[in-house]
Amino acid sequence: FILVDDCNEVTDYAIARRIVDLHCRQQESIDRVYSMEEVQRYLLFARHFKPKISDESARYIVDQYRRLRQRDCGVTKSSWRITVRQLESMIRLSEAMARMYCSEEVHPRHVKEAFRLLSKSIIRVETPDINFDEPDLLPDGVATDTTVTEGEPMEGVPPPTKAPPPSENVSKQIRVSYEEYKSIANLLVLHLRQLEENSADGESGVKRMDLVDWYLEANEADMETIDEVKEKRLLVEKVIERLVHHDHVLLPLVTEESGTEDSNPYLVVHPNYVVES
Repeated sequence: FILVDDCNEVTDYAIARRIVDLHCRQQESIDRVYSMEEVQRYLLFARHFKPKISDESARYIVDQYRRLRQRDCGVTKSSWRITVRQLESMIRLSEAMARMYCSEEVHPRHVKEAFRLLSKSIIRVETPDINFDEPDLLPDGVATDTTVTEGEPMEGVPPPTKAPPPSENVSKQIRVSYEEYKSIANLLVLHLRQLEENSADGESGVKRMDLVDWYLEANEADMETIDEVKEKRLLVEKVIERLVHHDHVLLPLVTEESGTEDSNPYLVVHPNYVVES
């Protein structure tokens, strides 16, 4: 099973006291049911068994592995994956359980216990949403929560002035789910990879803005208004920026003339990057 190192004052104190007592009194603080020699003899005897997997146990292993796979596919924000490695681990654990019981055959009860141990050893790591923090670019002196009501002005009080309409440069926080971020990123990466494979002259790379325009054209059916197009363009630009500067999946090409990164550089996919399904 997995030991998760969570901070707990009571548990930490008890563990510390137990370890100190073991070092102070050594053998006296341990209540032993079996001696060390008996445990060693038992292990040597159990290792002589070579249990065989019965037909019933084999079907049970397959069903439990399929159950793990289905549970993995149904998770929306988990980064763990069930592969054949977990299947092999379940088989080895089942055989080990049979040896512990000094059995010549792996029974379904051994597989059941192996499946329980394997399930406990898998820790689901929740992937948080991707938050593109944007600074507030409102003009100085304009409050973001200013509300203006129309009506007759009160006597002695100057009429309120309406706040100027926000400019197009005003930005807000953009938050997307990890699944949506990976979906956009995978589409961009696959498009670049396809262009690299189809390139006859060996040249690779696409201009950053051309990549954004391609994505908008490919998904124009999902956008109905101009505002939706603007929001989607800003989102794709932020995804590309994160892929370049944070994830290092996309590499900007530096021109020989300037020696620095262009504002609209050619982008290529990192050669070692593998697209996650």
